[in-house]
Amino acid sequence: MPIQSALLFETPEEICARVFRALKPRTPPPEIRVEFRPFANADSLIRMKDGRLEIRISDLLENAPAPVLEALAYILLAKLLRKPVPRACAHRYKLYLNRRDVRRSMHLIRQMRGRKFISGPQGSHYNLEEIFEELNVEHFHGLLARPLLGWSRRPSRTTFGHFDPSHNAIIVSRLLDAAAVPRLAVEYIVYHEMLHLRFPVQARGARQRFHTREFREAERAFPRLMEAKELLQRLA
Repeated sequence: MPIQSALLFETPEEICARVFRALKPRTPPPEIRVEFRPFANADSLIRMKDGRLEIRISDLLENAPAPVLEALAYILLAKLLRKPVPRACAHRYKLYLNRRDVRRSMHLIRQMRGRKFISGPQGSHYNLEEIFEELNVEHFHGLLARPLLGWSRRPSRTTFGHFDPSHNAIIVSRLLDAAAVPRLAVEYIVYHEMLHLRFPVQARGARQRFHTREFREAERAFPRLMEAKELLQRLA
């Protein structure tokens, strides 16, 4: 998609109107209102209300280059109009979000604006702090700094655990905090999230690698790995 010099002087509303015409050339674009809002992430929302197109974009993108805003307009409008998202636009937008300075800004915004429920490590049956410290000594020579540890609000069967780097927290599904769940399953989930702490996400171009080669190798070192995965599969 060629980028014309006039694009640099368009308002966000003008960019969206032009993209609308490109996606739906036989339909006049509606009134368009674009707002930059203080979201906790690089989120964007689009909706049609009372004949007006309302678009809300994270203020993280307020100073983004015009071609990036154009790419985002294509993504949002294509989804609204049920059209395929142009691959070049999706790539350009991901490439921008994956820039080191943008990722740093998103990290700081999530820290300042994001809300994180952290219950604390003590559950009704397992203590995550005890498990973390045992795994730290056994597999990391005791060198990993302990993050915040807690159980999820609800017992999830789809996400057994996650590491949130913005809040430096490991959260484990409350489903695993039960006498019927073998300790091995909890240990593996905590160990897996500790590996995310040990091996941060790598960004390359428009891609992010969460499970690097080093991550996979370290994961295979977990004792009784297949047994732990089979236990979790039965719980899922």
